[in-house]
Amino acid sequence: MAASRGSIASFATYRPPLQVDMFSVQVQPSLGKEQPLIDDGDHYNYNGRPIPAAALKAIVARRPELATAEDVDSGRATGLVFVSERDSGLETLHVALRLDGKVTVLSLADVYGAGVFGGVRMEDSGCFGGGFAPGADLSIVYVSTKKPVEKRRAPWTVVYRTSLLTGETEQLTPDGQYDLSPAVSPSGTRVAVANFRGNRWGGEIEHLHTDIVVMNVDRRAQGGRLDRRRLVRDGGWPSWGSDDVVFFHRGLEDIDPKGKVTTTWGVFRHDLRTGETVRVTPAEINAMTPAAIGENKVAVATIRLRTNQMSEQREEAEYRHIEIFDVADPGRPAVTRITQNVFAKADYYNPFVLDGGRSIGYHRTRREKVVLKNANGQSDVPRTFNMMQCPHEDVGQFRVSGVFPSFSTDGSKLAFVDNEFKAVWLADKQGLRVVWERRSPNSVFSTVWNQNAELDILYVCVGEPFSTTTVEIYAIFNVSGEDRQYRKLTAGNFNNAFPSSNPEGSKIVFRSTRDHATEDFKYKNLYVLEDAHAGELAGGVTRLTDGRWTDTHCQWSPRGDWIVFSSTRDKPASAPTLDNGIDLGYFAVFLLLVADPKVVVRVVTSAPPMPGPGGVAGHVNHPIFSPDCRSMVITSDLAAVSAEPISMPTFLHSVRPYGDIFSVDIDADDIRKNRDIQKFTRITHSRYEYSTPAWTKFSTDDPKAQWNMLVRSDKVTRSFRPACPYAHDDGGESWHLTGHMILPRKCC
Repeated sequence: MAASRGSIASFATYRPPLQVDMFSVQVQPSLGKEQPLIDDGDHYNYNGRPIPAAALKAIVARRPELATAEDVDSGRATGLVFVSERDSGLETLHVALRLDGKVTVLSLADVYGAGVFGGVRMEDSGCFGGGFAPGADLSIVYVSTKKPVEKRRAPWTVVYRTSLLTGETEQLTPDGQYDLSPAVSPSGTRVAVANFRGNRWGGEIEHLHTDIVVMNVDRRAQGGRLDRRRLVRDGGWPSWGSDDVVFFHRGLEDIDPKGKVTTTWGVFRHDLRTGETVRVTPAEINAMTPAAIGENKVAVATIRLRTNQMSEQREEAEYRHIEIFDVADPGRPAVTRITQNVFAKADYYNPFVLDGGRSIGYHRTRREKVVLKNANGQSDVPRTFNMMQCPHEDVGQFRVSGVFPSFSTDGSKLAFVDNEFKAVWLADKQGLRVVWERRSPNSVFSTVWNQNAELDILYVCVGEPFSTTTVEIYAIFNVSGEDRQYRKLTAGNFNNAFPSSNPEGSKIVFRSTRDHATEDFKYKNLYVLEDAHAGELAGGVTRLTDGRWTDTHCQWSPRGDWIVFSSTRDKPASAPTLDNGIDLGYFAVFLLLVADPKVVVRVVTSAPPMPGPGGVAGHVNHPIFSPDCRSMVITSDLAAVSAEPISMPTFLHSVRPYGDIFSVDIDADDIRKNRDIQKFTRITHSRYEYSTPAWTKFSTDDPKAQWNMLVRSDKVTRSFRPACPYAHDDGGESWHLTGHMILPRKCC
């Protein structure tokens, strides 16, 4: 079915702007240079693990045209399982088969069918077990989010085992529990996972509260028992050094007198024979994502000097590197630095062991794809659209390389902000260009079009995003033309943000602190700017909501009768001021009847809804109506997290990951029938943070046919200069290449 209801677009934070691929370095007999690409270089590829020969023979037996068992036995054919984003933007497991130097990549659906490996989902951490007894099939063990979880603010991450011989699949994680990062023991009998403690996620951001739990790989072949038990409290990313030794990483929290939490990371070794757990990496460095080479040797990712400053050029020690720690002599562990010898000023992620430890693999950003000199003489990257698979057959979906994407009502124009929050970009059939640049970063956000497409007006917020400082709303008139005009619409030095016009384009709803400016905590309520063209001083402002809470992220419906917004108004009085030390928390989505603003209906909560305050512990934010007003999309932590955050670009400042994009169907005729809707649909399944969605009636399969993303060579665009380049003069990677938004602090 065609995308008859338009398309959803969103932005992914912490997704590097350049392609990620896997490489390796030879360690034995001596440290060598980085080897050529070990995948096929198509799309984003990461989190690799080698496929044992026996498992690879079972896979190629189902695709004999690609290789034979003899090819595997002779060493001509080798394999790698990894995550790739080539399948409609989904983050799913693939197999790279290398035969005589040529790489062929298959999805697991290509081998075992879409019945097992199909649908919108995320997969990760592929590893191999079984084969230890006549009745124990060789199998691939992995984590998947394919099974919906009705419980709110709960992970969807479940570990499965699929037989490589038959494709039969078994769920290993018990119902009601949630696992990450499976790793199978060398004998193929046991799998270790990072299990969410208490079978819940409490909103933690970097340091997940997980324990190392072990269980049988093949229940049927192992006496009918899962034999699941906790091995280590507080740990993640397990890796077996032998059937008796497990390495893992652990976050260690330090709380200062003001309550600020600082987390450092170390890699530990647990001996199942003695029950002893010891730290194997020095306390003065951060170490994570171990890959065991043996009982006493482990490859880890390290950050030797962690910083909270993102505006400065990093030193070598501030990058993430791969190192090997040999703890055969605990008193004097030997350290081998791997990637510092490749290129010191770059980030390398999640090591894996190749050739029995003779080589170490990892993934990194393809920094060589940086455009070293753009029209302005600076490093730059391509800006692209990525089509993605949507669970709704009548809705399209794609990812935009910009924050706060916004579409004109007729779908002909797309606006967004760069991830420095410094410039406003516009894409249409004329090309991509900068239509407004501020002098400094962190000073412009939230683009939105006037709903009257004939007016060609774009609204933007000028000021520091994610703060309570002064923010003003501006209008850019004739924005797609050459003779643009800029006008400030708000006054009074309040925090005014998230404007949205009525369908006629004559009024604007927005949020503001104006009636809470003198209070210790600057709460925010909704207001209407009565003249969307002349501004506040000419037309005045009407208050819509009134309360000591935060109302924000508002949008006027395309029909004009309702306003949707996010609010903390149902936060319990006993709840803490901050959620995990960051922001208010307790956001839910509400509908307001424009004709009678006292009619406010709570629509979606992040925790199980209950009457009155409560049941809204987390975040449901940035609600947007569908063009037909039959649905809305939100960004929320309804599905918690789907990967260990520390395995990704490090959260260097206070970060609120909203999570994924979800849709909710609503009754378009009776506002009261939308109270505390139970059913939602998960749109994105991702390790990244998806936020600030938009919904356009535009539904072509190729967005490039509608919006030309080739950069125009007009005066404003030519003069645009990012505050932080993508690559520094010495070739060192900047924070941009981690996918970070370049902000000193992010809070709501």
